[in-house]
Amino acid sequence: MKNNPMRWFMSKTTKDFYDVSRQRKEHTFSKFLHGYIYARFPYLYIGMGKGDHPWRKRVEPLITFWNKLNPPQHIPSREHDVNLPSHTHADEYHGKAIPLQTAKELVSIKEPIQIEDLEKVVPYTQARAIIMENPDHIAVLDCPCRAYVENPCLPMDVCLIVGEPFASFIVEHQPNKSRWISQKEAIQILEQEDQRGHVHHAFFKEAMLGRFYAICNCCDCCCGAMMYHKQGVPMLASSGYLAEIDQDLCLQCGSCHSYCQFGALNFSDSGENQVDTELCMGCGICVSKCDQSAIELVLSPEKGIPLEI
Repeated sequence: MKNNPMRWFMSKTTKDFYDVSRQRKEHTFSKFLHGYIYARFPYLYIGMGKGDHPWRKRVEPLITFWNKLNPPQHIPSREHDVNLPSHTHADEYHGKAIPLQTAKELVSIKEPIQIEDLEKVVPYTQARAIIMENPDHIAVLDCPCRAYVENPCLPMDVCLIVGEPFASFIVEHQPNKSRWISQKEAIQILEQEDQRGHVHHAFFKEAMLGRFYAICNCCDCCCGAMMYHKQGVPMLASSGYLAEIDQDLCLQCGSCHSYCQFGALNFSDSGENQVDTELCMGCGICVSKCDQSAIELVLSPEKGIPLEI
């Protein structure tokens, strides 16, 4: 594969991405090309997907053509997968809500790690592995979801790209919108975003070698994944926890409501602060925003299994 003439025209990080891609039997050239376009032109790609890129109308025919070439289809990876729902594009690109502590653990790994077949943790038919080479190689990227929002949440540099070959690829191809950061700096960004009330998601994408590659710090006013999730496209998986309110400690002040990105907190007719278990994703933002320490995250097996490293 390394003698392929195509490699002569590739930059170093593209060659690395290509070589790792070709090591996967199921990762066809079209999937590599998809991943290359996604990572090489993230602002165009995500802006088009959200529908707020100024070029959207001009390239609508190309998007339609691409969707015809890549129609949703069920791709079972195991015999028991035949009982899963029909495959959708959400299987190829999805995030899992993670509490702050889990996010900090993901950017604190010191050695290469390989955890595959996380179908119970990330309940999709594709893109559900954590394989990190050089886990201390972390880049921060200006958020593509916020790029074309009229009044985006700030700051812009909050998307963490973790491990190789992804981090180097982003830094080479987005030199004005990304930079290398240390693991300590990554933790600081996570903590600051948590204080702003933004949700941490570990993102997986089939075209990105079928595995974890980034931690997004999301808000429902800017984030494309959260926007589509609320519209019924199941792009996000629960953390595996639910927020639980101690009514004896809760003052019913409602201050946590404004921070819930999923609209899962409300008052009952009797005035009690309640959690909508269908909407709650177990992100933990409300926990850190309660001055009375009246909210905690509790394991909720019916919502899924937590992502633990």
